[in-house]
Amino acid sequence: MSTASGDGGGGEGASSAAAGAGRRIPPASSMPWVRNLRRFVGTGAGLGSEALMELETKRILLEIFKERQRKSMEAGSIPSFYKKKPEDGSISNRVQKLAKYRFLKKQSELLLNADDLDAMWVCLRENCVIDDATGAEKMNYEDFCHIATVCTEQIGQKCKRFFSPSNFMKFEKDDSGRIAILPFYLYVMRTVSLTQARIDMSELDEDSDGFLQPHEMEAYIRGLIPNLAQLRDMPSAFVQMYCRIAARKFFFFCDPHRRGKACIKKVLLSNCLQELMELHQESEEEVTDTEQVENWFSLTSAQRICDMFLALDKDTNGTLSKQELKEYADGTLTDIFIERVFDEHVRRSKVGGGNSREMDFESFLDFVLALENKDTPEGLTYLFRCLDLNGRGFLTTADIHTLFRDVHQKWIEGGNYELCIEDVRDEIWDMVKPADPLRIALTDLLSCKQGGTIASMLTDVRGFWAHDNRENLLQEEEEQVEEA
Repeated sequence: MSTASGDGGGGEGASSAAAGAGRRIPPASSMPWVRNLRRFVGTGAGLGSEALMELETKRILLEIFKERQRKSMEAGSIPSFYKKKPEDGSISNRVQKLAKYRFLKKQSELLLNADDLDAMWVCLRENCVIDDATGAEKMNYEDFCHIATVCTEQIGQKCKRFFSPSNFMKFEKDDSGRIAILPFYLYVMRTVSLTQARIDMSELDEDSDGFLQPHEMEAYIRGLIPNLAQLRDMPSAFVQMYCRIAARKFFFFCDPHRRGKACIKKVLLSNCLQELMELHQESEEEVTDTEQVENWFSLTSAQRICDMFLALDKDTNGTLSKQELKEYADGTLTDIFIERVFDEHVRRSKVGGGNSREMDFESFLDFVLALENKDTPEGLTYLFRCLDLNGRGFLTTADIHTLFRDVHQKWIEGGNYELCIEDVRDEIWDMVKPADPLRIALTDLLSCKQGGTIASMLTDVRGFWAHDNRENLLQEEEEQVEEA
């Protein structure tokens, strides 16, 4: 058996060898794919070899890198930051406008409307609890989540973002961990209002750079007038003038560098927009005359400013000369202050003599805003430039003496008692307490919290009188409050 099996094994090996000998492997040169691969890779004699091709690739990339470095060195170390905006009517411009339109439309659809806000308020009141101690309507976090579910069912998903845990934690909680529903609802309303305002402003932003130019801001205010209760009855002939007056305050506070454009984000966060929105109140709610005058955006205030300018413009040429501006506030401002206002804030006229200067209406609005907002950083910055007689960025004792000398002259002409200029100068120094004992900088005036009072003392005899009689005036105010 072993022999048989050995013979059988030998037979099978022989047959396999014969079969292998019958199937010959063809030479490589006869296969097309091998020939093509060799032709692509090469034999190694030239650039076809893989190693040499890798070196060639590195050499080309290095040349490109060196060329870019050379161009960068020629251009300087500052990289290019200006990109030309697409021309009007171009395909790029049209695509940009279409994309902006669709984006703003989508954002607008995600906002809660008036009916949605009413429905939310009803849900809040129906699912809250009454605080026994204060009577305030409150909700804990469980109520908050339940109200979120109810509002989502009634209003939709667009209200869900207001009911996040982080929003709940923003509000003041009592000992039981509850928040009042009214502050939360006011937060929702304010968020919706600001978002809608941003959408409206972005629609008017023609070049989509996030800034509004004066005519764009005026257009935004013009669109608000029909929705503001206290402005609905404005005469149509006064609308354009009102928009100029209202828009100027936004630029005074939101465009400190006077670039002629106001950042939309800054406008939304400014007190100016909040002051404008106060005109939503119905006139029947007993808005006093004092409140109307104090609100720059009220119709009463706008008419007052316009009438003031027309009364000062004696020659009716649409601008104010130095002599005409001296009559402002019954002539209580000093001559040197008026001179400095024209030096710092009034541009030279292109019409007439080379040195002639006339204050236009926009410059007059800035002037009034600065005087009526002396305690704000923007108003004090405007006035400090006038007080800084030599443009050095600080005031010395000589500057204070020169400025107050005109106030002292008007003070004596008004029949008041004699006073010592040096005593007033020392008092101002004590009020400011500057970091450098020899000079007063703008930062010193801002930090001392009395910059507005000091500016009044140095520019307006009425302002110095108010400071000199501050105790009597305070007593009169307290008596009036007690009588009321």
